[in-house]
Amino acid sequence: MTSRFLAFALIALAGLLLLPGISSGNEPACAQGQIRLAFGCADAAKTAERVRAIVRETMRKLDLRSAIVSVRVDDTPVLSQAWGESAARQPATLDMHWRIGSIGIAYLTTALLQLQDQGVLSIDDKLSKWFPDYPRANDITLAMLANSTSGYAEYAKLDLFPLYDDIYYQWSEDELIQISFKQGMDCEPGTCFSYSHANFIILGQVMAKASGKPLADLIRTGILEPLGMHETRSDATPFVPPPVLHAFSTDIGNTYQDSTGWSPSWTTAAGAVMTSTVPDVMRSAAAIATGQLISPKAYAQLLDPRTASLPPWTPSQYYGLGIFVSDGWIMQNPFFFGYSGVMAYRPAEKIAIAVTCTLGPKADFSGNTSTMLFQRIAQGLAHPPPSPANERTWMPDQNAENVPGR
Repeated sequence: MTSRFLAFALIALAGLLLLPGISSGNEPACAQGQIRLAFGCADAAKTAERVRAIVRETMRKLDLRSAIVSVRVDDTPVLSQAWGESAARQPATLDMHWRIGSIGIAYLTTALLQLQDQGVLSIDDKLSKWFPDYPRANDITLAMLANSTSGYAEYAKLDLFPLYDDIYYQWSEDELIQISFKQGMDCEPGTCFSYSHANFIILGQVMAKASGKPLADLIRTGILEPLGMHETRSDATPFVPPPVLHAFSTDIGNTYQDSTGWSPSWTTAAGAVMTSTVPDVMRSAAAIATGQLISPKAYAQLLDPRTASLPPWTPSQYYGLGIFVSDGWIMQNPFFFGYSGVMAYRPAEKIAIAVTCTLGPKADFSGNTSTMLFQRIAQGLAHPPPSPANERTWMPDQNAENVPGR
């Protein structure tokens, strides 16, 4: 139970093997009906069929109850489709809402950088400017909170955090922060990567205090409205707007059960606890990853590899400000309470992918299956289609047990 719970803390992306090679951007344009991938031009319709085959096979191998996938290359929509069922005899559909977890953190840090662009604050400001009584506030910057190098401890540890005693309990931010503070510091500020949900709760408090506006309003006006994300909302209660993609979990008593109504109030800052749809998440993938909503200076800070020298990260795989950079992909991958997803964009090939899936009773609940499905799709886009002499459906040469990124 502990490992599947703490997987929400993001480290699952380390070790992903994704698209090889980077296109130069100077290649000639592809013909009408084609898209440019790492290996060259490809037929968009045939690429969509390959993605469908990958999704169907992955659903079978991993016992996925549902999968909703959207793929776009540059300005060309390749595929947006739902498979499986949400609840019994209720087919999954593209317009179904699901809990997007840490994708909301990417929106939070984008809104943070927007406040910096407006002159409201700087990410190099010390936390003591707003909360002088918080531990080590004189030594912790807002950037350290955003990239999880503050040293604050994770509160979401089951031996300290009675989450499953009442999965409907509405946690307050003060309760969650105090659980973190009572553990002491994990390290000196700025000297280690130690993912803590408390970092983002505190950031949300700072942003609200500095701007005089609730975090939910900052995200709505700075991100959701400009991108036309009308199906995305902030709500820390168990409510999910209809139509609902139901989630299923074995977290309690190892019993397979509907977990849709469990409280998400503990997951991040109030205002960034969100529900959305795959099409809405897709609208934000390229915008967040290319810095469309922030200044060039802020965009460089968003992707600054400050954590690259800190375990478990490397120069090619590290945590920026609330977002992963992994082998050329800029992404987030939420995973909790039976929900999982991926929002990813690869600037080199202008590929955007949004994924969510839910699990059947025989699935492995210890890993982020949306990350696994995303990886298989990404690998499929990296390889040319089979030759006429080998027309079998392409699949990654690995089984579910060996997929990195678990």
